[in-house]
Amino acid sequence: MDPSERYCYKPTLRWNPQLEEFFIKAYGPDHFARISQALTRPSCYSCIRVNTLKSTSDDVIKKLLAVLQEKGWQSDPAEGTNSHKSNDIANELVDSDCLPDDSVKNCFISKCKIPGLDYVVFVKGSGPHTVDYEYKEDKPPKEVIVSRKCAEAVLRGAQVYVPGVLACSAHVEKGEQVAVSVSVEQPGADGGWVVGITRGIVLQASHTDPYYFERNGLYIGQGTAMMSRSGIFRVLKGVAINMDNRVFKLPSFHDLLEGEIFLQNLPSIITAHALDPQEGEKVLDMCAAPGGKTTAIAILMKDKGEIIAADRSHNKVLDIQKLTTEMGLKCVTTCKLDALKSVRKIDESDSQDAPKSGESVSIQTSDSSKSDIENVSDAAPGCANATLDPLKNGNYTSKAELRKNIRRMKNGPGRSKSIGERVERSKGFLPNSFDRVLLDAPCSALGLRPRLFAGEDTVESLRTHAKYQRRMLDQAVQLVRPGGVLVYSTCTINPGENEALVRYALDTYNFLSLASQHPKVGGPGLVGSCQFSDGYQEEWLRPGEEDLVQRFDPSSHLDTIGFFIAKFNVGPKDI
Repeated sequence: MDPSERYCYKPTLRWNPQLEEFFIKAYGPDHFARISQALTRPSCYSCIRVNTLKSTSDDVIKKLLAVLQEKGWQSDPAEGTNSHKSNDIANELVDSDCLPDDSVKNCFISKCKIPGLDYVVFVKGSGPHTVDYEYKEDKPPKEVIVSRKCAEAVLRGAQVYVPGVLACSAHVEKGEQVAVSVSVEQPGADGGWVVGITRGIVLQASHTDPYYFERNGLYIGQGTAMMSRSGIFRVLKGVAINMDNRVFKLPSFHDLLEGEIFLQNLPSIITAHALDPQEGEKVLDMCAAPGGKTTAIAILMKDKGEIIAADRSHNKVLDIQKLTTEMGLKCVTTCKLDALKSVRKIDESDSQDAPKSGESVSIQTSDSSKSDIENVSDAAPGCANATLDPLKNGNYTSKAELRKNIRRMKNGPGRSKSIGERVERSKGFLPNSFDRVLLDAPCSALGLRPRLFAGEDTVESLRTHAKYQRRMLDQAVQLVRPGGVLVYSTCTINPGENEALVRYALDTYNFLSLASQHPKVGGPGLVGSCQFSDGYQEEWLRPGEEDLVQRFDPSSHLDTIGFFIAKFNVGPKDI
């Protein structure tokens, strides 16, 4: 085999056959082929949102330029086949005339020229590049195989960390150059997908290596070993390979200008603008983790108003708290809440206070004495108050609860009950409580890139996602007051989670109507319907509705992730 055909990056994205058939019907074979290819590559630029409460775009550009140049970073978009996309981005999105001074014009850092988005900064990358792996017929390069998740992070600019290494050539020593390839799931004997590599095996750079042909065309760059082979498989953390020569060159922003900038995809930033939050309003972000859209909304509101950022994961809520603190935001209150239980059940004590249609209610926030949100640390017995009495207030306490109390007394309260790690647990909110609600729904995430494998998703799993998204929408619709706004978004290319959800919303709730969005950057939605092989008919948008949504195509000249945004105006609910 020609070494240039082996030591290169030419991945083929694997799909579930039935799902691939559906997407070909939805997009057409040529368009879907372009989407699949685009998904295997990162965007040719990084998008940075500036925290305008702490800094300005001009200051951030100067600081980033100084830091990145000090690290030796330079981008040459003329190299690699993505150079035309960099030029397209520059022509449509970049405002080179509004840079702070002539010294940074025509460089790799630029300001966005979309109206209202001048606080967004683009940092150009480049690729794919041809990497010289120094192959010799009698002496092939030493190699490291990494996991797919590790490889996807490396393609975005990360280094290779120890947990991501699966296999390594023999006798690799610290400081040696190694080729880095990726192990992607293969069809298994049971019809599923498997990674056949046992961690720690020795690679053979010959045809006798059972994984030799699997990694053809899956080389993502070359790097320097930061520890020996034995060290890589002996320790649990640390940088294993420092990537010196990458297929795609994108700078890392890890620990850069914390609190001043936030790395965020362009469609996510536009989602916050579509919501159009105003100062002093009450806003709910139903599935807020990791907090990027929450903080974008808060900055658009100039940190004036009330934003409830909810997520059902304790640790993810802590991540949101950390981010809002880092960015200096005061108007955000976090809480632990399952989006499927966002509407509070009204009991007799609440019935007299329940708002009528058209009325809004005040939102209970972080005060633990208020009724809507209670402190988790008060919900469970602490160490000092734990009791071993099986009869408490006349009620029997199970042996399991007794054992749990013993562990609490022995081991301490645990992370979720410790001072400084508190998370508020919400009982939900009364109907019509919010001026605006963002439902950035959990989804199949089939628009995220780079992606090297998609075979685990099936038609059935995507229908399950859509079912839960409809249930979340049912909750969101109840929480927005009449006259308010609801925005729904996903990061998937699946029409069943996008256009089909819009169709469900409009057909189910006659007081909802699609609203125009500003800025309008994405393309139109899909019109019509599609029939599956099992006879199921999926209805999408109707003519005239397609331009009221924004669909971001990863294969388009904008070179974004796959994303979808729909904005609804909420009319009177008593009709």
